[in-house]
Amino acid sequence: MGQLKNDKSIYMKIIHELNETHIKQLHVLYQNEWFTKNRTLEETRLCVLGSQICLALIDKQNNLQGFARVLTDYIFKALIFDVIVSTPNRKKGWGDKLMIAIQNHPKLLHVKHFELYCLPEMFAYYEKHGFSKNVGDIKLMRYMNK
Repeated sequence: MGQLKNDKSIYMKIIHELNETHIKQLHVLYQNEWFTKNRTLEETRLCVLGSQICLALIDKQNNLQGFARVLTDYIFKALIFDVIVSTPNRKKGWGDKLMIAIQNHPKLLHVKHFELYCLPEMFAYYEKHGFSKNVGDIKLMRYMNK
């Protein structure tokens, strides 16, 4: 994936491997989101290492500004997690770039269904990327490990 530019002052690049500095920066991003704020740095590190595909947006200074990860069997399902863009870079199209990069990732080209969790207020955002909330009678179930 190449460099992303909207104007002369904005530069972002997608990377697929996070170094230790990027993992620490991701942990800081996680602390600002309701769905990830209680994760420890070690949990963040293990989460990244345990995900099959990670995409991150970095700026000119090599600082992490956005992130998404995917768990997949590479043929039937790809579950997208943790789509996050840093607060100052939101509403600039960087989340869209992450979503497009996931959907066009060479290792995911044969996946039949991409799925994700989101709150109702995010439905419209993901619908513009082809997602649908109409999944028949399927309901999320959860088992809480002690």
